[in-house]
Amino acid sequence: MYVYISMLAYVVVLFLTLRDIRIFRRTDIISYRKGALKGIIASTVILFGVIITPANPEMGLLAVFVGLLINRKGVREKVFTEAGTFDRLMGKTDI
Repeated sequence: MYVYISMLAYVVVLFLTLRDIRIFRRTDIISYRKGALKGIIASTVILFGVIITPANPEMGLLAVFVGLLINRKGVREKVFTEAGTFDRLMGKTDI
């Protein structure tokens, strides 16, 4: 069960990182570039947690939690004005 939780966290962080990369490529807003870089670092830490979770669940989930803390994004510019939920998930911007 712990392995599934850590893998889900890894997939979510990768998805959000790819979304930030896509928004940065469309808008050239620096905060999304910084968010993508934080996401890459966080996904590396979370992947380490996924790998060690089967051997030691507590330490693995701790690494996953630290990775999620690293992934925290700061204040962002407003790039969505009329986009729906699906468009926001896919990274479509209104700019």
